[in-house]
Amino acid sequence: MDLDQLAALRTPEGSAALRSTGVPAGLAAAALTQAELRRRAVGKFGPEAAGMFLTRAGLEQATRRVVADRRAARLRAAGVTTLADLGCGLGADALAAARAGIRVYGVEADPVTAAMAAANAEAAGLAELFTVECGDATAFDVTAVEAVFCDPARRKAGTGRRIFDPNAYSPPWDFVTGLAARVPHTVVKVAPGLDHALIPAGAEAEWVSVDGDLVEAALWCGALAEVPRRATLLREKEGSPPDASVRAAAPADQLTGSGTDEAPVGPVRRFLYDPDPAVVRAHLVAELAGGLDATLADPSIAYLYAEAARPTPFARCLEVTDVLPFSLKRLRALLRERRVGRVEILKRGSALEPEKLRRDLRLAGDGAASLVLTRVAGAPTVLVGQPVPG
Repeated sequence: MDLDQLAALRTPEGSAALRSTGVPAGLAAAALTQAELRRRAVGKFGPEAAGMFLTRAGLEQATRRVVADRRAARLRAAGVTTLADLGCGLGADALAAARAGIRVYGVEADPVTAAMAAANAEAAGLAELFTVECGDATAFDVTAVEAVFCDPARRKAGTGRRIFDPNAYSPPWDFVTGLAARVPHTVVKVAPGLDHALIPAGAEAEWVSVDGDLVEAALWCGALAEVPRRATLLREKEGSPPDASVRAAAPADQLTGSGTDEAPVGPVRRFLYDPDPAVVRAHLVAELAGGLDATLADPSIAYLYAEAARPTPFARCLEVTDVLPFSLKRLRALLRERRVGRVEILKRGSALEPEKLRRDLRLAGDGAASLVLTRVAGAPTVLVGQPVPG
């Protein structure tokens, strides 16, 4: 319990709740659990979370509403009208597809989760477009639908621990990747850390970030594959109203390419670009560098450097004021001289812990700066700079 909850219990409503009787303990505990999960789910599903039934594991793996809507729109634009969601979980992706007018057949192995998905479809008014059966996803007759979506479970049943070996997913990885040979339109949701070596030949691999946070990756197979690699950047925080009809059209920026090109290497220059994590994971830093006339200062570090600051949605831009071989003493003296009392610390290719460094710097003053811990030509380096507006 926190102070706000204690204060709420001391109100007339709280006192009434404490005096209430007749509610079985198990039912009360289940209701409290759902209330807490619904509160946490607002960030993923928006106002719709208030009427959903959730599990902790299901909420953890469920797709964000803005991402699911974007995927459903792409499927609908490809002409898909019937879809099997194999391992539908709580139904986040299936509900998005149903809202787009696609008839969805969900399959879920866990009876409770399957019942919750059906309840969520009913609560959303989509029960006629999204139905759920409890069963083995590998036994579903995929020849009856035009497209398949599969989000294999990446947590161990019973413990909730993450599974990092795709061969231990449920359904197993060989079944998942084999779907593309059986269904003309196949989409597979995978972990953002997927090894590129596991991407099936001919598939499009897409990495998605929301407001700068990398949230998922997906494999688009068969007729849905358009490019080898794609980075999709979605935004919710800036000017995204809660109205469901508007949420489906959340702003998106996309960068595509081969995923195999390498950016040129050069010196540190006046401006540093910190690419969005979706761009980095999609191996599209070279494509971004080409559009910015930028280079890497170290071939293994995804920071780009250029002489000009150009607006781009795919990277943050900092103006570099100082380039120092890393030395705590020298850096502390520089920041003290400039009366810097607040710093943001970015890092790539550095073993230093930002919070420990912040303490060791013993900052004092009313100024602010950005510190970038990195390597330049293999040498530990710190860059001092300021964010470029816009």
